[in-house]
Amino acid sequence: MLETLDAPAVRTWCRLALSALGQAREEIDALNVYPVPDGDTGTNLYLTVEAATAAVEQCFDHGGDPALESAVKAMAKGALLGARGNSGVILAQLLRGMAEILAEHGGTAPALRRALARGTEAAYQAVAEPVEGTLLTVARSAAEAAAALDGSASDGPGSSADQLAEVAATAHRAARAALLRTPAQLPVLAQAGVVDAGGRGLVAVLGALADAVAGQAPMGPVALGEDLPAASASRGEGGCANEPERLPGHPAFEVIYLLDAPDEALPALRARLGALGDSLVVGGGDGLWNVHVHVDDAGAAVEAALAAGRPHRIRITHFAEAAARAGDRALPAAHPGAGSAPSGRAVLSVVTGAGLAELCRTAGAAVLAADPDAPPSSAELAEAVRRCGAHEVIVLLNDPELRAGAGAAADQLREEGVRIAVLPTRSPVQGLAALAVHEVTHRFDEDVVAMTSAAGATRYAELAVAEGESWTMAGVCQAGDVLGLIDGDVAVIGRGIAETGAEVLSRMLAAGGELVTLVVGEGAPAGLADRLVAHARRQRPEVDTMVFAGGQQSAPLLIGVE
Repeated sequence: MLETLDAPAVRTWCRLALSALGQAREEIDALNVYPVPDGDTGTNLYLTVEAATAAVEQCFDHGGDPALESAVKAMAKGALLGARGNSGVILAQLLRGMAEILAEHGGTAPALRRALARGTEAAYQAVAEPVEGTLLTVARSAAEAAAALDGSASDGPGSSADQLAEVAATAHRAARAALLRTPAQLPVLAQAGVVDAGGRGLVAVLGALADAVAGQAPMGPVALGEDLPAASASRGEGGCANEPERLPGHPAFEVIYLLDAPDEALPALRARLGALGDSLVVGGGDGLWNVHVHVDDAGAAVEAALAAGRPHRIRITHFAEAAARAGDRALPAAHPGAGSAPSGRAVLSVVTGAGLAELCRTAGAAVLAADPDAPPSSAELAEAVRRCGAHEVIVLLNDPELRAGAGAAADQLREEGVRIAVLPTRSPVQGLAALAVHEVTHRFDEDVVAMTSAAGATRYAELAVAEGESWTMAGVCQAGDVLGLIDGDVAVIGRGIAETGAEVLSRMLAAGGELVTLVVGEGAPAGLADRLVAHARRQRPEVDTMVFAGGQQSAPLLIGVE
C-alpha cells in the first residue's frame, strides 16, 4: 500500500484504468443516451485514457523512473491531445486539474484530496452549461467525500485523512454511489432506465486509482455490483426504441478539434460556439485547447476556430448515422452487402516473430508485427486495417489483451465505411487454424463464421518461464520454473522446457484431437520439436503433427490441438 503517489503509481493507474475501460467499453457505449444517444461514450473514454497511458509510458522509455510532476503532466497532456467526445474532453480537463495540484504539492493524501477538488472545478469550468446527473456530478461527489476526510473527528496523525489509499477508496465509493443516483437527477436517464455513461467511465477511472495505490488487482472499477441497472435490458425497452424520436431534437453534427490559440481568444470562441449549438466543452490551457460542440452548421464551427487560432485534428460526426451504427454493432451480419459477392476482402493477423509473420503472409494474410513488450494501440490497429486497402477486413488478434483496443479501432473504422470483423483468437495457433479455412469466394459472414469455428475448435497452450515466486492454478512457482499454460491457465509447473512441453501435450491429447501444431520460439532448445513429435506419436499414433519455426520471443513453444 502506497503512502505517496509517485510516477510508477501513476503509470499503474493509467494501465488499470485503460484495462477497466476496455472491459466496460461496450457496456458504457450501451448506456449512452445523453447528451446524444450515439453509443460511443465508452469508446471515447477508452481512446482518451489510451492516449494518456501512452504519454506516461513515454516518460519511462528513457530509463529510470521519472518524477511525479513529469508523469502527471504527461498524463494530462496525453489525455487532452487524445480526448474524444463530450465525456473524453471533460475527463481530460479533470485530469489536467488533478495534475496541476499533484505536480506542485506531491502525491500525499492531502494533495490527492486537493487534486480531486481542483480536477472537478476544472471539469465544471470546461462545460458551457453544466448538467447534473452526469460525469460532473459523479466527480463532485467523489471530491466532496475525499475532502470530508480532512474534517473528520478522527483526523490527526495516522488517521484515515492521512492515508492515500483511504482517500482514493473513499472517492471511488462516493463516485459509485453518485452514479447510481444519476437517473433521479436526469430525466432522460430515468426514461431509458440507465445510469450516466460518462459517470460510469469515471467510476472505472477512480476505481483504478484506488487499486493502484492499494496494490490490488483491477476488479473494483469493473465489478460495480448487482444494483447497477442493466444496460442491455434498459436499452432494449427504453433506450433504442426512443432514439429515433430524440435524434431530430438534437443538432445534426458533433464537431471536435484541437486548437492552438491564446487564452484571450477563448471568450469570443465560447460565445460564438454557444450561439451555434450546445454541449460545448473547451478543455486545455497554455495555448492548446480541445474543443467539442454539437451544431447544425459544422462549417460555421470550424470557421469560429479559424477566427480564434489554428485548428487541427478536426473530426465531424453526423449523429443520425452514428446512432444507426450504434444500433447495428451487435448485429454485424445486418449489412447491405451481406448477400452480394465479396469485393476487396483482406485478413489482418497480429503476430510476434518473423516465422509466424511469414506463415501468415503465405496463407494470404496481411501482417501487423507486434512488439511483445509494447502491444499495438487502437490507432495502430486501425492504421494497419487501412493499409489493407479493403472494404471488408477480418482481424485475427491472437492475443486476448488486444480485444479492447481492437474494439475501439473497429468502431472508428466502421464510421469510415469499412466492414470489419474482429475474431476472438487468443493465440497464434488459433489464428493459423482460422487462416486455414479462410475462403475469399464465400460471403463475408460465411467466411467469418467458418474462421471463428476453426479457431474455437483449436485448444491452445504455451510455455513460459516464471520471473519470480507466484501463486498459480497449479500451485506455487519459483523464478526459473517452466510454466505450461493451457487455454490461458497455468496447468503444469516444471523445470525443463522439453519435459514440461511433453506433459502439456499429453494433457491436451487426453481430451482428443486430430491435428497437433507446434510453433517453436526463439531460444528454444535444439531438438525440442523432434522430441515432442515422437512423444505425440507414442501417445496418439493417429494424430498428425505439424511443426513451424515461429521465432516468437514471448514463448519458447506454442501448441495447438484441433
